[in-house]
Amino acid sequence: MNRTPSPTDAASADVSGGSRWEELVTAALLGTARRTPSGIPAGREAPTALLDAAAVETVRRRAGMRPGPAASRVEPAVADPRPLLPPAAARRLAMLLADRPGTGGGSGGSGGRRGSAPDLMELLPQWLATANRRGFAPRPEALPALLDAARGRTDLRPAVLAFAGPRALWLARLNADWRFALRSTPGGGAALPGPEEPDRIRELWEEGLFAERVALLSGIRARDAAAARDLLATTWATERAEDRLMFLDSLRRGLCAADEPFLERALADRSRNVRATAAELLSALPGSALAGRMAERAQSCVAVDHTQSTPTIAVEAPHECDPGMERDGVVPKAPAGRGERSWWLGQLVEAAPLGTWSRRLGGRSPEEMVALPVADDWQGELHAAWCRAAVRQRDPSWSRALLGAPAAPEAGGPGAVSLAERAKLLGTLGAAERADWVAGFIAVHGLSEAFQLLGVCTVPWSGSLGRAVVDALNIARDAGSYPWSFSGVMGLTERCLDPSEAPHLETLTAIPDEPENAAPGAGSYWAESFQRLVTTLRLRAAMQRELTEE
Repeated sequence: MNRTPSPTDAASADVSGGSRWEELVTAALLGTARRTPSGIPAGREAPTALLDAAAVETVRRRAGMRPGPAASRVEPAVADPRPLLPPAAARRLAMLLADRPGTGGGSGGSGGRRGSAPDLMELLPQWLATANRRGFAPRPEALPALLDAARGRTDLRPAVLAFAGPRALWLARLNADWRFALRSTPGGGAALPGPEEPDRIRELWEEGLFAERVALLSGIRARDAAAARDLLATTWATERAEDRLMFLDSLRRGLCAADEPFLERALADRSRNVRATAAELLSALPGSALAGRMAERAQSCVAVDHTQSTPTIAVEAPHECDPGMERDGVVPKAPAGRGERSWWLGQLVEAAPLGTWSRRLGGRSPEEMVALPVADDWQGELHAAWCRAAVRQRDPSWSRALLGAPAAPEAGGPGAVSLAERAKLLGTLGAAERADWVAGFIAVHGLSEAFQLLGVCTVPWSGSLGRAVVDALNIARDAGSYPWSFSGVMGLTERCLDPSEAPHLETLTAIPDEPENAAPGAGSYWAESFQRLVTTLRLRAAMQRELTEE
């Protein structure tokens, strides 16, 4: 009579199968001459029979495995409410993504001489910025290529993840290669509690992962600065030093006078980095007590000497860094090669409100103060500190004074000691004024030092700035200059020049007559570069139309 096998029968079969396999393995190790398993004839055929039996037993063991419990089904991705990309824009995105290095496509990773074809991968950031402004969502089939592009280029990640939306995070949880998306998204893409959920806020703040807590604090700070500060205060004393530093940094957003008491307490923190960050934030509040203390110290070091034939700024740098200065964020140990007194002076002047100096130096304007001579070779140190203060306090009047006129022999102005510092000062000015200053600089000094300054200008460049750059490139071409030395500026021009300028550049695409002292092949290289520029501008115009036309 047939019967259903019981669990005991199955267990016995498992034991029996295990014993049979062990018997075959033992016979194979010892040799069939010494041990012959049951069911296998002895003699010359025994080795072959043993291998056949082992093959059968292997199949039986694999086929007889019990099925495991079914895995839970993957939850579907959340819906993305944004409208899908228009078909033409979707095709353009696919073309841009196909050009990235390692895909076997286009010029993105070809290296060497670029030819006249546009560098499509360099246009992707601009395309993403426009798509995000328009509020489009990608078509689902584009998500893997978008995530791969962001994995290879960290500078693309914020724009890619904003464009890719919640479905990208859903995919990232299923593919380890895309886990960076979870790390790059505040809270790993999890929904954060709203203000109407105080219990959830408290639970997440006290028990959540660090990234979730940072995201929570930043989110609350964006809508209610006081609530975020109060939440941070509840656990401040028990946080790790590195976590306190990150949490304190979140207070930069919406920084206001109401934050001063909390930041003043942080000046006594155990961590030097936390103290320094608290002092930096307080110095950005011109009315804070710390700013007042720094102003008093700085004023004691700087004064106008009227005994000279011309009013001159006299400087007496601090002779020591006392505990009060250290508490207010002054770093006592100077870097290698830097004098201690000049190091302390620079920190005091940088942290003092810029409004201090008009009162201290006879009611003069920033331009008049910057123009005053400074005694005993202290001018470089004093002006460099004023530069840092103007950038920290976002003061355009001081930035203008320190930059000076772009046509001046020292085009960076008396206080800008490097191109990097000039670029920072320009960043405090409005977009139009910034572009005009850089255009004036290029008109007088050419492009050899302009690359870093161009990087702070708003895209697309203004008409005056674009014309200044193109004119300077044309002058370099006519002079027979080495064209590859301008490749960085040319690449920037392809991405930043207003696309409407393309028709005006047609005459530059012809191969020019090379002057006698020109670099060999320079004419054809310049023509090729201008052809690529015109093609790229037309491509950018098409991209804009595809993303902006209904």
